[in-house]
Amino acid sequence: MPNEGKQERLPIVAICYDFDKTLSPDDMQAQGFIQSVGYDVAEFWKETGELARENNMDSNLSYMYKMVQEAEGNLDFSHAALEEYGSKVKLFDGVDGWFERLRQYGLEHGVKVEHYIISSGLKEMIEGTKIAKEGAFERIYASSFYFDENGMVKWPAQVVNYTNKTQYLFRISKGVLDINDPAVNDYFAPEDIRIPFKNMVYIGDSDTDVPCMKLVNANGGYSIGVYNPVTGDRNKVYKMIHDKRIGYYAAADYTDGSDMDKLLKSVIDVVAAQDKLDRLHAEDVKQALERSSQSDCVHEQVAKADCECLLYLNIIILHVEQHLALHSRHSKIAEAYRK
Repeated sequence: MPNEGKQERLPIVAICYDFDKTLSPDDMQAQGFIQSVGYDVAEFWKETGELARENNMDSNLSYMYKMVQEAEGNLDFSHAALEEYGSKVKLFDGVDGWFERLRQYGLEHGVKVEHYIISSGLKEMIEGTKIAKEGAFERIYASSFYFDENGMVKWPAQVVNYTNKTQYLFRISKGVLDINDPAVNDYFAPEDIRIPFKNMVYIGDSDTDVPCMKLVNANGGYSIGVYNPVTGDRNKVYKMIHDKRIGYYAAADYTDGSDMDKLLKSVIDVVAAQDKLDRLHAEDVKQALERSSQSDCVHEQVAKADCECLLYLNIIILHVEQHLALHSRHSKIAEAYRK
């Protein structure tokens, strides 16, 4: 786990992922839960959309409310049940093994790689996936429920929508990972930033990811759009690259040697090379400052010697002037005496 708020010796690459249709081919709720309450998937999302519009409600709150409403009296709606649904969520090819593979590649090239989830989906379901249970992620930022002492859903705890997703990028950058820590709003000097945006990657699939994509892109990082490799539909990524929301796109194929694999390894290579250049630059600046300091010291010594010589010369001149004045005075006295 990262040391919050502290820079580390190795440069760090933070890879941040949306979840639904980025790591998984479909919405997580549509892979078991919606069917279990007897709904057609399209109808469920249609009704949650109408609920949000008619009540000026956040769309994520509307689907969370709909889940609670439909589960009530029909099925177990507990933390354990949500994790169980998550365990059945399908993943794109190569996702299983992807995270550790990139970590190892990073270490081999002098870079620490960290993985984060920033999703409007449900944290409890994501926590139930195999990859989460294996420790793939440093943090999972997602919508979540509050549970009572029996583990039953009582109330929404967190809601992550497309605009407030961006706060988590700042938390990751500053190392202020606790969602209740207000220090995320504090000023951090550049040298105190744990992961600069130029070392951040955001991977997503749709308009809900645009604010994060734009923020990362605008600050020198890497925004990547993904499309389903089965359908091959690239319309969304074409639009996002045309609108300058992303710099790159690839199929959501995470197998070794895939375009996505090559792209992320290239990012790691760039960060490693930049770190070497930064270290060389820092060493050159250090040597130049030391040389300049030594030169300044010599100049100071010369200036000091010059000052001492000037002071000595002034003392001699003063003595001469005093001697001449005394001689002149004696001459005048002697002359007056002769008269």
